[in-house]
Amino acid sequence: MFLTISTTGTDQRPATDLGFLLHKHPEKAQSFSTAHGLAHVFYPEATAERCTAALLLEVDPIALVRRGRGAKGRGGSPDFALAQYVNDRPYAASSLLAVAMSAVFKSAMKGDCKNRPELAAVPQPLTIELPAVPAKGGAELVRRLFEPLGWLVEADPLPLDPAFPEWGDSRYVGLRLTGTLRLAEALSQLYVLLPVLDDAKHYWVAPDEVDKLLARGEGWLAEHPERQLIVRRYFSRRWSLARTANERLELARLAEADDREPEELDNAVPEETATAEGEPEEPKPTPLAVRRRAAIVERLREAGAKRVLDLGCGEAALVAELLKDRTFTEIVGVEVSARALAIAARRLRLDRMNERQAARVKLLQGALTYTDARLTGYDAAVLAEVIEHVDEERLPALEYAVFGAARPGVVVVTTPNVEYNVRWESLPAGHVRHGDHRFEWDRAQFRAWAERTAETYGYAVGLGPVGDEDPEVGPPTQLAAFTRTDDTTTPKGA
Repeated sequence: MFLTISTTGTDQRPATDLGFLLHKHPEKAQSFSTAHGLAHVFYPEATAERCTAALLLEVDPIALVRRGRGAKGRGGSPDFALAQYVNDRPYAASSLLAVAMSAVFKSAMKGDCKNRPELAAVPQPLTIELPAVPAKGGAELVRRLFEPLGWLVEADPLPLDPAFPEWGDSRYVGLRLTGTLRLAEALSQLYVLLPVLDDAKHYWVAPDEVDKLLARGEGWLAEHPERQLIVRRYFSRRWSLARTANERLELARLAEADDREPEELDNAVPEETATAEGEPEEPKPTPLAVRRRAAIVERLREAGAKRVLDLGCGEAALVAELLKDRTFTEIVGVEVSARALAIAARRLRLDRMNERQAARVKLLQGALTYTDARLTGYDAAVLAEVIEHVDEERLPALEYAVFGAARPGVVVVTTPNVEYNVRWESLPAGHVRHGDHRFEWDRAQFRAWAERTAETYGYAVGLGPVGDEDPEVGPPTQLAAFTRTDDTTTPKGA
């Protein structure tokens, strides 16, 4: 099993700087023990103009079999089912080589370079060659995996036997990658994609592999067009791990698009209450949250809505309420927080629903400040206690995504009435009701926003209270019900 990494340089920036990045001296040949054999690192060439580092992994097939015994059905390589002692594992680049790379080039993969820290941050002209790579999907799949990452890909299918060309090609390719990348990026991409191409791993895929994948895929995997295939194969089709990884990758993608940290978006459920059942009780016989859901459901029934979006669904309390009424034939909960969606799925017991009930409900991960083709064509949408979690300067993006792009027939919006806050004995003066609220409006501000939004996007709007209305400060919650008045998809004045 063989891998070479080459780079070019000049007298001012010699190619032998590769030795600093790999933490392996070009004038030395070194050997390292790994779990499945001996790894050797040496330099076939090392000049200022060109430098090549080679990694040769001598796999001990007997040790591999001994370690893999009892692993059937637990991520072991399928090759052993046919031949334990005669197989391609010592020769073809696979997860064995990926693990050896992570051990031998550990600092390089992290981007650490103590002696020359500036080198690790600079893209290098790189050529990576692997003479035999198992590619379940052929050369076309190899290109689909590596070309989006900026590599020039040469993937030459290897014949089963050159002496018998009529036998055709094998499942292996000779791979040559050429590009200008940081070395840490290149090694991390190989670490992830070699097992993906092989579609097998030699070790048990444990839950901690999710963190490994996200660490190695940082900066490139979330946006990769073949992300679903990569994640599925990386986890050897362990669907629960693949689902968790995809949720976290999608959150990372949305956070990067919004120039925010994932933790800032994944805040719909506080850490300390993430597994709690029910909602905090309000100091009233009927909690405000219950009355709010009842008011929303009433508006939806009055509108005759059947297919409903719950935008910013959180733990899906409203979705659960809507499921009780057979009038609503399709309910879609949309939430950016992966943690909230996981709790929602558990609370709804999606995995135990009968087929007919499960067909009525769907949970999607998405950011409400971006247009989403999946959300078009619905009768109604609900933004229940959502808009106040959005920075005011981002509200126009949410307005367009919901009223301009998704454009449901009815939109129901609820939000706190800041005037009522003085009635909450437990709320310090000047504080908002939730630590993540970016603003809370009084009745005049909410009315102005609702009327302006309705005028802009071709809706009529009616406002109403939720909860007992105080004669001085109004109700605790404000509700606006928007009804589309035309079929225009372009906002006025656009």
